[in-house]
Amino acid sequence: MPDIFNNTLTLRTITFNKYQGTGNDFIIIDNRTLIFNPADTAIIRALCDRRTGIGADGLILIGRSDDHDFEMKYFNSDGLESTMCGNGGRCAADYAIRKGIAGVKLAFMAIDGLHKAEAEEGIIRLQMNDVSNTRLIRDNYFIDTGSPHYILFRDNVMTIDVGMVGKEIRWADYLPPGGANVNFAEVKGNKLFVRTYERGVENETLSCGTGVAASAIAAALSGQIVSIPVGVQTKGGDLTVSFRIEGDGATEIWLSGPATPVFKGEIDV
Repeated sequence: MPDIFNNTLTLRTITFNKYQGTGNDFIIIDNRTLIFNPADTAIIRALCDRRTGIGADGLILIGRSDDHDFEMKYFNSDGLESTMCGNGGRCAADYAIRKGIAGVKLAFMAIDGLHKAEAEEGIIRLQMNDVSNTRLIRDNYFIDTGSPHYILFRDNVMTIDVGMVGKEIRWADYLPPGGANVNFAEVKGNKLFVRTYERGVENETLSCGTGVAASAIAAALSGQIVSIPVGVQTKGGDLTVSFRIEGDGATEIWLSGPATPVFKGEIDV
């Protein structure tokens, strides 16, 4: 019979920072010394758990880059590496500036390529990749802004059960393999109100940067909004999206808003 009382468990102490960008919250770890193994999906899930861990929508690893200020790897709370996260990119930029990894104008690599960012008067602006080949699926826009988004324009978005309806649509067979994030957008004058069901989190988040950008572009393409930049309200706060419409897509896309440090700590994993 094994001696369970003499078994030893090797622990690693990880220093982390908790960030939020309009309510979209993240655990950020400086992984330039490779202290954290990104293959530890179970540990990522445990860290993001809101009852037994730190609690977050996702985890961000800041890595070394030979050609740019840093590399960002983003993992959803399900533990799996995900596509681009706009609010996460803004928080990563603020973290890098505060830690001295980068200056107030910076560039970093992410899963979808190079991103520029800059800080000005408490706001972090993040340049998103150009958007092309937008399409209509069942009269609703499908737009990839680094992450795939399905946008439905509705009235009284605040009354929608985003958790239930978003879950039903997220894996719909009319969407591409892997499904999509689902955004419910309401036009209010020349502003938008957007709620998002995020894949990987598998629930509504208080804000989604790539979803906000996709919704703003969809509103402009459909003629519902004519003035750019577009102000966007989310349940977690306000963002601004500027861009230039080019054919069926958009270029010069910048996502702007606050990126706020919440706390710093250490945890044994």
